[in-house]
Amino acid sequence: MTTKPKSKTKPLGPIPAGYAAIDGELAIGGHKASNLVEAAGRTPLFVYSKDRLDTRASELRKALPGSIGINYAVKANPHPQIIAHMSDLVDGFDIASSGELAMLKKAAIDPARVSFAGPGKRDDELEAAIAAGVTLNCESEGEAQRSLAIGQRTGKTPRIAIRVNPDFELKGSGMKMGGGAKPFGVDAIRVPALAKMIIAEGAHWRGLHIFTGSQTLSADAIIEAQANVLDLAQSLADEIGHALPKLNMGGGFGIPYFPGDEQLNLAAVGDALHELAEARQHSLLETELCVELGRYLVGEAGVYLCQVIDRKVSHEQTYLVTDGGLHHQLAASGNFGTVVRRNYPVAIASRFDATPSAPVNVVGCLCTPLDRLADMAELPDADVGDLVAVFCAGAYGASASPLNFLGHGPAAEMIV
Repeated sequence: MTTKPKSKTKPLGPIPAGYAAIDGELAIGGHKASNLVEAAGRTPLFVYSKDRLDTRASELRKALPGSIGINYAVKANPHPQIIAHMSDLVDGFDIASSGELAMLKKAAIDPARVSFAGPGKRDDELEAAIAAGVTLNCESEGEAQRSLAIGQRTGKTPRIAIRVNPDFELKGSGMKMGGGAKPFGVDAIRVPALAKMIIAEGAHWRGLHIFTGSQTLSADAIIEAQANVLDLAQSLADEIGHALPKLNMGGGFGIPYFPGDEQLNLAAVGDALHELAEARQHSLLETELCVELGRYLVGEAGVYLCQVIDRKVSHEQTYLVTDGGLHHQLAASGNFGTVVRRNYPVAIASRFDATPSAPVNVVGCLCTPLDRLADMAELPDADVGDLVAVFCAGAYGASASPLNFLGHGPAAEMIV
């Protein structure tokens, strides 16, 4: 009789630098994980660190030219306290719905700092944005025409930029949003005619938005894309015959999630941007430049804490069953665009400085085999009551996961 070979250990993603232990426990913002759970009154719990938000914003300001602003993509994490905290750290906000606009209004964010992108803006969303004075990054000729008609009907002049679908893409991007046929933006060849029409109709011309992709760790790829963006913007401005008030250069700055991932070389990106900004030609000399970042600003500032509610063995494999799962952390479960599932950075928060002992599977509480948080990961001994930490949970976590799936309800959230 042959025995089934044991599954191999699978490595975990890299825990972001700066997380330490207090009395053997993971500390977030200077607070032990168990104390944060006690303050929240329950698990699962998302914890967001102000210190880490501040540090990342400071790193960006130091690396990038002073002439390039930083916009926060609200879709990465729309928690009200995150929005309020980011208000003092960034120059502008990029939204993708009227719901996000309402959040910014509630936080008293100046609408002049806000731009609105998205390929399916309804008329009521356009009207709300125009009334508020938000810049519309129009994604089609039809959307621009609807915006102008709404402006005429309401007596409010719309602020309009054009989102461009360039002929190039961001190499190595986790999500490509430029190059070839896309639902996003106006094909570059059609932009000059549309811009001339917008200007002729008397709208407030606000320039271009060129977003090529997201989540790359290659500085060379980002540098190449940014150079291409500036070249394209220069060419389009010349064809339009009007200076660009603003150019949103997009983002793409990634964070390490998986084994083998390394931090983006921000210094190299910043050095190249200094050169590109200094080499701008006449049509872009007065243009306000900005980059649009989401996960790079907030991703590593968040930790998802859940509690082990059962420990079981099946066919010689150990399972830690938690009260969390993919309904809060879809990306960590491997069901948010990844082809081959790899482990996120995960730790036993209540035994953060302990030595790993044996491979275990960490799963959630949902009745589906998709609900996995770590596969055959070497972790310290853990049992019922211990806390599990999933890192890089500050972006595309609570708001990007199927909260209502199987009816377990939302996680708690706090900022410290």
